[in-house]
Amino acid sequence: QLVESGGGSVQAGGSLRLSCVGHRFPYNNYYMGWFRRAPGKEREGIAAIYTRSRITYYADSVKGRFTISQDNAKNTLYLQMNNLKPDDTGVYYCAADRLACLGSTWSGESLKWNYWGQGTQVTVS
Repeated sequence: QLVESGGGSVQAGGSLRLSCVGHRFPYNNYYMGWFRRAPGKEREGIAAIYTRSRITYYADSVKGRFTISQDNAKNTLYLQMNNLKPDDTGVYYCAADRLACLGSTWSGESLKWNYWGQGTQVTVS
């Protein structure tokens, strides 16, 4: 139900924009997020947005470099990634859920999210 696109290979300092299309979601009053699984590491949340208020949340590792946004008319979630670093390499997943809220530990709580895309690979060299 969630389909990511936009991954690829890029040199350090470059940019990519990921897209996530949800074909069946209304997206109203959902949290939507981007998670990343780096090689040898646990999946972590890096950016999230509450679709009703558009309040955004970011992991410290991407603050100031990544921007999450939504286009409700297109049922599409975006992740603009600038100044990419080799540590940003990994599989990026789009996720959604009607969570009650996002606490300060949300980045490590991927199991609370029920709707996932298949992932898209980002490689930064």
